[in-house]
Amino acid sequence: MTPQALLEGIVRGAPATQRRAMAKAITLLESTRADHRAQGDELLTALLPHTGNALRLGISGVPGVGKSTFIEALGLYLIGKGHRVAVLTIDPSSSVSGGSILGDKTRMEKLSVHDQAYIRPSPSSGTLGGVAEKTREAMMVCEAAGHDIVIVETVGVGQSETAVSGMTDMFVLMQLPNAGDDLQAIKKGVMELADLVVINKADLDPDAATRARAQITSSLRLLGLHGHPEHAHHNDGLWHPQVIQLSALQGRGVDAFWAEVSRFHALQTGNGQLAQRRQQQARAWMWERIDAGLKQRFRAHPQVRADLDETTRRVLAGELPPSTAARQLLDLFD
Repeated sequence: MTPQALLEGIVRGAPATQRRAMAKAITLLESTRADHRAQGDELLTALLPHTGNALRLGISGVPGVGKSTFIEALGLYLIGKGHRVAVLTIDPSSSVSGGSILGDKTRMEKLSVHDQAYIRPSPSSGTLGGVAEKTREAMMVCEAAGHDIVIVETVGVGQSETAVSGMTDMFVLMQLPNAGDDLQAIKKGVMELADLVVINKADLDPDAATRARAQITSSLRLLGLHGHPEHAHHNDGLWHPQVIQLSALQGRGVDAFWAEVSRFHALQTGNGQLAQRRQQQARAWMWERIDAGLKQRFRAHPQVRADLDETTRRVLAGELPPSTAARQLLDLFD
């Protein structure tokens, strides 16, 4: 399909046509072929006026915390309230085939077959930060198709899950009760980026969940007072990260979670922080693609390709310092 045909299918197509167009568009955007990249750029430019109207929600947490169960419960709850939900799940990539190896669609059996939901698993393909390289583009496709809630579920491999906070409006970190000692609650990095912390599986050990909530709440207050300017507790006009408990498996607490998300969205829209956050994300996205494009062009440069093997051999043989080799190759690129 041409970019124009994909655009028509995504924006104005009947449900079945729209779903096929969305899948083909995301596949096109994920392609590494040069002709597909050009078509993808054309499609994104055409989609741009139809995007930006969705709430973008990033959800992260360690494996086993119950992200997929929670997202299915949340998705069904939101559809019941009249929303259309898109879920972009990022899976670790197989080292053999390069494809996704978890398959979150199988974990969200009820949500994945719902007409008002769209779920797209994508392989991380070695990209750091818990998201796939083309997640932002896939979000634009979902928004253009009329999905007003877009959820990005990260790989979930620990403290490196920070990239999703740079492409969503709200970053939710899921934690387990009894997940570790008190120090676990005050680890910086992923914790200080969280807008909302959810302690899932609170039904398994209510006392542990209550203790975890108290520890994380005090930790977030400490981070707000000593570092994060957007979470400063002396300013009532700013959002202060919250900690809530719920049980996704039993469906308890999902309404309270959505109430916090709605409050966050209203406050951030009113004080201009949401618009500012999206502008910063757009700038960061542009430079990220510039960095990736420069690396590709560098490797494809004729003189660099001609000298790369010999220069690499000299580095491995200890004849040339890596820093000198890099400078020499960059000089060829100039």
